[in-house]
Amino acid sequence: LTDRPVIGMSVYHVIPPEAGIYFNKIQCFCFEEQLLNPQEEVDMPVFFFIDPEFAYDPRFDMVEQITLSYVFFESDSKVPAEYAN
Repeated sequence: LTDRPVIGMSVYHVIPPEAGIYFNKIQCFCFEEQLLNPQEEVDMPVFFFIDPEFAYDPRFDMVEQITLSYVFFESDSKVPAEYAN
């Protein structure tokens, strides 16, 4: 959380990384830059599915869980004047 508005992008990670070939995002907040206001906390939607072929790939026989996480990076985009301090 910051005391100023920020614009940034999110990058996703899938664990185990090899499972990423079966991970399909349909809609994600990470497709576009996001403006966050000072001290703002938001829930951002992501719609995805795991390709059913995942179940037949022997590399993942021992995998019981896939973890999806995001890292938010501030971009170089300028905050619109109406949001600036």
